[in-house]
Amino acid sequence: MQYVKFTVMIITSTLLMFLMMYLNTYAMQHLWFSETRGYMALYMGAGMAIAMLIFMWSMYKRKLLNILILAISTLVFCVSLYLVRSQTTIADDSWMKAMIPHHSIAILTSSRAGIKDVRVRSLAAEIIKAQEREIKEMTWLINDIKKNGIAESEQEAALRPVPAFNPE
Repeated sequence: MQYVKFTVMIITSTLLMFLMMYLNTYAMQHLWFSETRGYMALYMGAGMAIAMLIFMWSMYKRKLLNILILAISTLVFCVSLYLVRSQTTIADDSWMKAMIPHHSIAILTSSRAGIKDVRVRSLAAEIIKAQEREIKEMTWLINDIKKNGIAESEQEAALRPVPAFNPE
């Protein structure tokens, strides 16, 4: 029963870590499912499983099962880390859905930091404008690709130009 509890604890913690990665997003409309963040949560959960099992080794008496859990956790960690670092499974929409919350974090930190230097404040304002414009452009592209498919050539892309997004 304690191994079931351990498994449920790791799964719950991994899901919580995935959700908590979105807490520093600036706006609700910037919340998109991110495959990359899913992989990040998996390697964090796997790392936590390894650390917790090692620290609580004496609580878990089935040594062979402990070694199996460590091996599986190490495999999940390595595969998830590879997927994050290589971006092998990330296509156009997955990339944009990961980038929108990332850009949103830049807006949050740039707009809420207690910046006193006018040069730094100016830089932060530029970052906010650029990130807002890029979020609008990526949102438009996600919707356009969903509706019309991927533009596979410059000629096809020219038929569907991205509107100019100028944040206020």
